[in-house]
Amino acid sequence: MFTSPFLAVQSSFWPLLISMILFSLLVNTVLWFHFKLSLFMVLFPAFILVVLSFVWWKDLNRESMLGYHTHKLEVSLRVAMLLFILSEVFFFVSFFWAFYDASLAPTIEVGMMWPPKGIVTLSVYSVPLLNTIILLSSGITVTWAHHAIMNNYFNKSVFSLLLTVILGAYFLTMQWVEYDEAQFSIADGAYGSTFFVATGFHGIHVFIGTTFLFYVWLNLVDCKLLYNHHFSFEAAAWYWHFVDVVWLILFISIYWWGSL
Repeated sequence: MFTSPFLAVQSSFWPLLISMILFSLLVNTVLWFHFKLSLFMVLFPAFILVVLSFVWWKDLNRESMLGYHTHKLEVSLRVAMLLFILSEVFFFVSFFWAFYDASLAPTIEVGMMWPPKGIVTLSVYSVPLLNTIILLSSGITVTWAHHAIMNNYFNKSVFSLLLTVILGAYFLTMQWVEYDEAQFSIADGAYGSTFFVATGFHGIHVFIGTTFLFYVWLNLVDCKLLYNHHFSFEAAAWYWHFVDVVWLILFISIYWWGSL
């Protein structure tokens, strides 16, 4: 058994590979926006990213099962996760800053009005409202799963966490439908760019969160999560609640206020 309160991290090439795939995904997405690549060249690195993430998380989970993740190390991991979420907060602050800078003082290039002249906005009471209900419901189900894990309710925890994953996947499906029905694109000035960049990056975070929760669900089914040892679930739940809050701000700012 590992006795030191700290862990000397072993060499791993998964972070390097994941960084390379992320860069490839970014480049391919930009080229896809300019119609220079097919959608397959975006989806393929995304699939590889999911596979590599699962393998890396499996290694981390093995360290935990072997007793390497001591109490002090788990405290460090919690602090690291909170700092990561804080960095994500400022990441989205930049998008909201750009949106409010463009919308509160619209320039002559956009017709001195917001939404800009010629932009047909999406109905706030259709897909956006449905997606809000979906994400809020998923926040409830992931909290239900946490309560069930803490009280050793195995069946309830498996069901509620799986329901959260399904709701996340359904949200992504409806987001794709919304993009397909939109009568403007990312090339339509400040409104189109801020809308698709902000909601698009949020969608990417929902995808990552859904993948993370699905991996945790697999561990839960495999009885690798205990009521007193389940940090991977807590990290995924914190991330998921962060995604929920960002969506609420997006819904109020870009969908509702931005379409008035």
